[in-house]
Amino acid sequence: MWRDEAYLLDMLIAAREARDFSEGLTWKTFQQSSLHQHAIAKALENIGEAARKVSNEMKAAHPEIPWREIVALRHRIAHDYFHLDLVRIWQIVQEDVPTLIRLLEPLIPPEEH
Repeated sequence: MWRDEAYLLDMLIAAREARDFSEGLTWKTFQQSSLHQHAIAKALENIGEAARKVSNEMKAAHPEIPWREIVALRHRIAHDYFHLDLVRIWQIVQEDVPTLIRLLEPLIPPEEH
């Protein structure tokens, strides 16, 4: 179980990074900024890599998280990077990432000090 918690935390951190990288950007700025495109794509790839390692039991317990789609996006980014659909990446970071953050936050145990 602790492994799942670690992967879920990795997903949450990467989702927050993707959100933060896109903060204040417009679609036009994103289109013109390879720096932001690469940063956001890498964060999305990291979400998928961690999601891939989450146990089947955890995935079954949380069907509200689109595990298959998250991992599929990771594969598209990793294996077909030069043909990414920037419109879809923008849509994901604007619409899907905030939802994912809200779904993941309750699954992460609070830090003990």
